[in-house]
Amino acid sequence: MAYGIFARYYDALTQNVQYKSRAVYFNEIIQKYKPGKGILLDLACGTGSLSFEMAKLGYEVIGVDASADMLSIAMQKNTKEPRIMFLNQTMQGLDLYGTVDAAVCALDSINHLTADMLAKALDRLRPFLIPNGIFIFDVNTQYKHREVLADNCFVHEHDDVYCVWQNHLQKDDSVKITLDFFESDDSGSYTRHREELTEYLHEDEKLREMLKSAGFKVLAVLEADTQSTPGEKSERVVYVTAAD
Repeated sequence: MAYGIFARYYDALTQNVQYKSRAVYFNEIIQKYKPGKGILLDLACGTGSLSFEMAKLGYEVIGVDASADMLSIAMQKNTKEPRIMFLNQTMQGLDLYGTVDAAVCALDSINHLTADMLAKALDRLRPFLIPNGIFIFDVNTQYKHREVLADNCFVHEHDDVYCVWQNHLQKDDSVKITLDFFESDDSGSYTRHREELTEYLHEDEKLREMLKSAGFKVLAVLEADTQSTPGEKSERVVYVTAAD
């Protein structure tokens, strides 16, 4: 998925995401397990909103995303010091210039990878993390796929775009997502654009197997944005891991 039209409106459609508090949350976790600020990798950084907040907290940030369109928006925002290095790479094709002290991957970006792609991404990431370097990521749960996303339809209306988000739950609990963007012009007419993607379910047992195989140890599994243990109706969980 190129995220062409989606990239243009991504920030508007994710206004509900509290990037500042999310950055503080990730920082608290990193400091708990490996105190100190260093180089931080923001995987699937999108338009860079989280990257900028992590930089404000004192990290030297590298942002990586597979979408050139998303990174184009990020670069337009990359005007204040400290500047962030943005790289156009897939997670499974990660290739950095050196090691990093910590890495984060937020907003269920992991769910957009198949199991094979995720295993490759973890294998690629591990050599670029220093020993005991922290890797934090979140995933959407089976409960969210079945009960929240499911076969539901959501509508987002903004000044310049009208977005219809349709979900189709599959037998393996993955969710196929269709995004229809209706973009207005000066004449009052609308142009329709469609983008499609899939969110894949990654269950805890399989995630732990992949992490162990790639050389990561699980330090904690948390309810998203909390320090609590996930429950049956948790929609998103956070994995805190460290490089062996």
